[in-house]
Amino acid sequence: MSPQAHIADIASALVALRRSQTRRALARLAERRGERTGPPDAVFDLLDALADRTERLTVTEAAAALGVDQARASRLAAQAIGAGLARREPDQADGRRSILALTPDGHAALDRISAFRRATVADATADWSADDRAALAELLTRFVRDFAARTEAR
Repeated sequence: MSPQAHIADIASALVALRRSQTRRALARLAERRGERTGPPDAVFDLLDALADRTERLTVTEAAAALGVDQARASRLAAQAIGAGLARREPDQADGRRSILALTPDGHAALDRISAFRRATVADATADWSADDRAALAELLTRFVRDFAARTEAR
């Protein structure tokens, strides 16, 4: 196979992954298994964004991280706050702003969904050798880092 064919295969795989995430494939799997509880998936996306950042986020920053408009991010924040998964805190640097923070229940919800994701990956790669799993982990992590370095705003 040519290098261009490999690149085309990688690009196609990325599109398939994005589409499966857009269609909330993991949420549907959890529902089929009777493991689906909690708020809508978009709220979990917000919780992921809050947990994935070293600095805490305002609603505006959360909107940018999620790729949604501010009104949508505000609704997601309200849902997360209403479900007891997040809270607003005053920004110590700017009293006009509030920061979103995870609550203990928000951390617990993220732990549950992360465990489900890991179990699904383990199931999908159950027939793989340990070497194949290690190779995917190493190469995918490297790809994500290098791709982000070229595509994220600087």
